[in-house]
Amino acid sequence: MKNFFNGTATAMITPFYKDGGVNFDALGKMIEYQIAGGTDALVILGTTGEPSTMTDEEKVAVMKFAVKKIAGRTKIIFGSGSNCTAEAVAASKRAEELGADGLLCVTPYYNKCTQKGIIEYYKAICGAVKIPVIAYNVPARTGVNILPPTAEELARIPNLAGIKEACGNMEQICETMRRVRPYCDVYSGDDNLNLPILAIGGAGLISVASNIAPKEIKQVYTYVTECKLNEANRLQDSLLPLIDACFTEVNPIPVKAGCEILGLDAGVPRAPLTELEEQHKIILRECIDRLGIIL
Repeated sequence: MKNFFNGTATAMITPFYKDGGVNFDALGKMIEYQIAGGTDALVILGTTGEPSTMTDEEKVAVMKFAVKKIAGRTKIIFGSGSNCTAEAVAASKRAEELGADGLLCVTPYYNKCTQKGIIEYYKAICGAVKIPVIAYNVPARTGVNILPPTAEELARIPNLAGIKEACGNMEQICETMRRVRPYCDVYSGDDNLNLPILAIGGAGLISVASNIAPKEIKQVYTYVTECKLNEANRLQDSLLPLIDACFTEVNPIPVKAGCEILGLDAGVPRAPLTELEEQHKIILRECIDRLGIIL
């Protein structure tokens, strides 16, 4: 299926208190910051949200809070992937019941299934829910790569709405786009490649950096849709240092620090992730100041 959403989605962080609990007040402020910045969808409990270190009770509480806080003002996409198909199916059903508009499901990780296993995994998830599902390809984290022929087969699943591409290989992404274009959408899942993926027909961006710069990331998308490529290039060029700073350490370590710099009370990542090194904080602060980003 196509046109589940077009535009920008933010892969939201989950703010934690230093004692470990979820900071719902801060999460509410982050949601308002994103909506004010024109973000078209919010991805809750994706990789950037650290769900692998959260309990099921915490995830349910975050989903319920997000649905109530957003109140239909933007689309809500809940992360529900797993390296266990049965768990992914159960999590997807739960997210649908709690009010998700769509799901983001990362490929199975660590188990390193075959391409056939990837297909069966997404068929199981899509067959268990009625809402749109976005497949997430990020082989650097998972060890599994959705190859273009596999993407084409997935795209024919009726409620497979898109593929979030973070494989980092534009040649592969171009071939995936060629194969799936008639059936489903492709979204950039790598901020460094936002502009080229949009240029070949990407329907939108699922961005980490937009936790910090939602207006600016959305403007890149808008420029491309208005065929203002010179303006899009200039803005993307200005954003690249910030994007690079958001990945000096493992995501979401830097972006959480960036939100703290802005005053969003993001807290610290959960172990085994650690706080951002001081030299990287200096670089990140300089990037934010250079862009003039303020709450």
